[in-house]
Order: sequence, then C-alpha cells, then structure tokens
Amino acid sequence: MERSEIERRVKQVVSRVLSVGEEEILPEHHFVFDLGADSSQSVQLVDAFEEEFQIEMDREAALGVKTVGEAVEFIAKYVNK
Repeated sequence: MERSEIERRVKQVVSRVLSVGEEEILPEHHFVFDLGADSSQSVQLVDAFEEEFQIEMDREAALGVKTVGEAVEFIAKYVNK
C-alpha cells in the first residue's frame, strides 16, 4: 500500500476519533499536544487503526507513537509486510 494512501486513511481515523477536521491534521502534529488526545483516546486510536487496516499491532509500541507522521510509518511496517 502506498504511503499516501496510508496517510489519507490515518487522517480519516484521527479525524473520526478525535473530532478534528481532516484538513487540519498534519504529519508533524502530536496526538496529545496538537490534537488533544487523552489516554483513552490514544487507546481508541490504536484500536481504530487496527480495524481500518486489518492489522494487529504491538499495543505497547503503538501507544508510544507520538505524531501523525510516526503513525503512518508505524502502520506502513505492518501493512507492507
């Protein structure tokens, strides 16, 4: 799957879970500091990414991902195995 497709879908998930407009989400945005995610929303994001991409991620490692761009790279490793 192309990185641009992964990024598009990551933004859709983030928009849905955090109630932020997709057009406002940038790769450098930090989930907590820029997008306002709390700890329960961070878990919801991991679950939503797994569902969206039909993958199972290392939960502890996934929760350590801090930015939208890092999430795209992290998910790409699972999707493009």
